[in-house]
Amino acid sequence: MMVVKSLAYRIKNLEWLVYHSKFYFLNAVFLLLMSCSSVAQKSSGKPYHEDLSKLRPKVEFSEEVKPKDTIKEEPLRVAPTRHINAQVDIVLDSIDRFNLTRKFIDGFTIQIYSGQKKDDAMNVIKKMKEEVTELSANPIRYEQPKFRVTVGKYFTRLEAQSDLLVLRRKFSAASLVPEKIPLK
Repeated sequence: MMVVKSLAYRIKNLEWLVYHSKFYFLNAVFLLLMSCSSVAQKSSGKPYHEDLSKLRPKVEFSEEVKPKDTIKEEPLRVAPTRHINAQVDIVLDSIDRFNLTRKFIDGFTIQIYSGQKKDDAMNVIKKMKEEVTELSANPIRYEQPKFRVTVGKYFTRLEAQSDLLVLRRKFSAASLVPEKIPLK
């Protein structure tokens, strides 16, 4: 019984395959014929030329309207009717007063060590002075319970990125941390 079902299933699949293979074969032949039947322009050996002058509009310039190629006319200057300079000055003065009272600005620094041992922090500073001479470390800061060794003061991440790449070669733990930078 099982063999008969399997045989019937195979025959059905074969019929389906034969029916659909005709369809796919005819489609392939049709596409092949359509792609080959392109219309080609027969060339007689002469370049193509067609006179379109009769189709172009004819424009005649009068003596007064002829274009001037060499003389540039200056644009008319319009005097402003509403002045806001006084209002802008007030806003700029308030921004200036605010900036005078600011003591710190948000910025970034590069942290190369953070740990609980002061000796390790001193060794990191010594190693940095020997191997990375173009940069100088900030003084060791103790923020309970850790000692921190930082390098540089940067206003943006972009400024700090090049120094961070140099320091990461020598100190794998180097990272960029946000910090308040005092203004002078």
